[in-house]
Amino acid sequence: MVVQEDNPNSGENVEKTEPGTVVAEAAKIFKVEILHMIKDAQQQHGLRHGDFQRYRGYCTRRIRRLRKALKYPQGDKRHFKRRDVTITQLTGKKADERYIHIPLISAERAWAYAMQLKQESNTEPRKRFHLISKLRRACFYALQLQELCNTDAFDARTKLECEAYVAWMHGTLHFELQLWQSAGEHLKRAQVVYENLAAALPDDEQELYRAKVNEFTPNLRYCAYNISGGASGGDLDEILELRAQGVLENLDVLVSQTKTESSEGLQTIDWRGRKVTVRPEKVRLFLLSAQELDKSLAKATKLDAKIELIERILMDCKDAIQAVRDEIKQDPKLRSLTTGQTVSGVQYLLAYLSYIRHSRTLQRNLCLVEQAKLNFVDPNQQSDVVGDGKRVRSQDLARLYEIILQNVTEMQQINGMEEDAKYQSEVENLAITFKAFRCYYIALTLIDMKKWKEAVALYERASNYANEALKGKASQEFPQQSELKTLVSIIDGCKFSAHAYSVLEDDNSEAGTTTKAQKTTKPLYERLSQYKEDQSLHTKTPNVFKLTPDMEPIPCKPLFFDLAMNYVELPSLEDKLEQEGKKGASITGFVKGFLGWGGGGNK
Repeated sequence: MVVQEDNPNSGENVEKTEPGTVVAEAAKIFKVEILHMIKDAQQQHGLRHGDFQRYRGYCTRRIRRLRKALKYPQGDKRHFKRRDVTITQLTGKKADERYIHIPLISAERAWAYAMQLKQESNTEPRKRFHLISKLRRACFYALQLQELCNTDAFDARTKLECEAYVAWMHGTLHFELQLWQSAGEHLKRAQVVYENLAAALPDDEQELYRAKVNEFTPNLRYCAYNISGGASGGDLDEILELRAQGVLENLDVLVSQTKTESSEGLQTIDWRGRKVTVRPEKVRLFLLSAQELDKSLAKATKLDAKIELIERILMDCKDAIQAVRDEIKQDPKLRSLTTGQTVSGVQYLLAYLSYIRHSRTLQRNLCLVEQAKLNFVDPNQQSDVVGDGKRVRSQDLARLYEIILQNVTEMQQINGMEEDAKYQSEVENLAITFKAFRCYYIALTLIDMKKWKEAVALYERASNYANEALKGKASQEFPQQSELKTLVSIIDGCKFSAHAYSVLEDDNSEAGTTTKAQKTTKPLYERLSQYKEDQSLHTKTPNVFKLTPDMEPIPCKPLFFDLAMNYVELPSLEDKLEQEGKKGASITGFVKGFLGWGGGGNK
C-alpha cells in the first residue's frame, strides 16, 4: 500500500510504503509566477518603449530555444509536424517546468503581433481582421495553458494567475470585437482574481498585481459606458463583480491555498504592522535563532552568559544584513521598488535587521551597565559592593550611558524609518530616558570633584529628563519606568544636599576659613590666624618655622657728594705768607741743618 503525504518544505509528495511494495516516484509540484515572468520579459524586450515588433521577435526566438533545449521540435527541416505540450511532459521522471513556458510565450507572441497590428491599423483599417485573428490565436494558447495548469502538477497560485491571464486575454479579444457585455465580464473577473491574489501575498509582492488591476479600469469604464448607452455604469460594476465571482467557483479555495503556500514556502516577518517576505536563506536562519534568543536569555542567570549570547546573535545579524545587501547589489531593480512614501520590501527587511542589530546592542550595553552597578558604591543610595571585580567609578557608568545614547541615535537614523512618526517618538523617549541616567552619573562625578554648583545644575537637568520621559510613551522592549521613578526620588534628596554644600563652601570662602584639608607651603607661624587641616604637622618634619630665615633686602650705606665746594669763596691767606727775602734764607738754612753742615753745632 502506498500513502502520499504533502511535505510543505519540499513541495513534493512523499510516499510511505509497506515492506515488499514498489515505491513510485514523487510527483513534482511546479510554481510559475506568470505575471512576474511576462512583465520582466516585456520590460526588457521592447514594451518599455511600446515596441511590440521587437517583443514579438523575442518571443519567437524564445520558443525556438525552448524547443531545442527540451528536444521537442515540431517536425524536421523539411516537414512540419505540430506538437503541442501535454500533461505527459509535466509528469513523470522527465518532467520539466520549461514545457509550460511554450504555450505561455506562444500566447504572448500572438498578442504582441495583434498589438503591433493595432498600431498599424490606424492608417490601414484592413489590418483589423488580421488583428482579430491573432487575438483568437492568443486565446487558443491561453486556454491550452489553462488546461495544463488546472492539473495537480501546479500549485494554487499558478492556477490563480492562469485564470486571471486567460480572463484578461479573452477580455481583450471581446473588447476589440466590441462585445461590451462579455468583455466587461472577463476583465472584471481578471480584476477580481488579481485583487484577491494580491491580498493573499506579502506586501512586497502586491505592487505588481495592483498595478495590473489599475490597467483594467479604463477598459471597464468604457465597457460600462457602451452597455448603458452613455449612462452611469456604477451598478454594472457590482453586477459584473458578482458574476465574475460566480464564474470562478473555486476562488476562495485557491486564495486560501495560496496564503498557506506563501507562508510555508517563504517565511514572512510582521514588524510594525507590515509583512515582508524573507527570501535569503541566511536571513531566515538568523530570524529563527533570534526568536530563540529571548528564551535562552530567560534561562541564563549570570550576566556574563547573557552578554555572550547577545554577542553571538550580533555576529549572525551582521552576516544576515550583508546577505540582504548582496541581494540588492545583484538585482538593481530592488533599489527602485518604492511607491510614494512606501519603502520597498527588501529595504524594509534591511531596516528591520538593522533595528534588531541596534536593539540587541542596546540590550548588551544595558547588561554591561547592570554588571557595572554590582561593583559601584552609590553614595546617595548607601549600597554595598556585590561583585568581586574592580571598583567602578561614576564616570565609568556615565561613559556606558554615553555609548547607549549613541546606539539610540543610530536607531533613529535607520533608513526607511525616518517618516514613521510613532517609531521616532518611541526612540526619542528612549533617548530622553538614558539622558537622565547619564546626567545623574555625571553629577556624581562632579560631587567627587567637590564641584557643588555644577552638580546641582546636572541634578536639575536629570530630574527634568526623567519627568519628561515618564510623561511619554514607554518602550515595550526596554521598560525603564520603575528605574526612572527611583531616580527621581533619589535626585530630589541629592539636589538639596549638593546645594547645601555649595552654600557652606561660599560662607567659608567669605570668612577666610575652610574645614577641608588643603595643602599649603606657608609655615605655621605665618598662618596662625587661619585654621587649616595640615596633615604635614603630624609628620616628622612639620612645617612650623623655617630655621633658615629668608634673606631680606636692606638699604646700603649712603654716599655724599660735595657739589657745593666749587661755589665756596675761601678767605685770603696772604698776610700769613713770608716775605720774598726771608723765603730763600730760610730754605738754605733748612738744607744745611738737614745735611748736618753749615751750622754751629759742629763746632
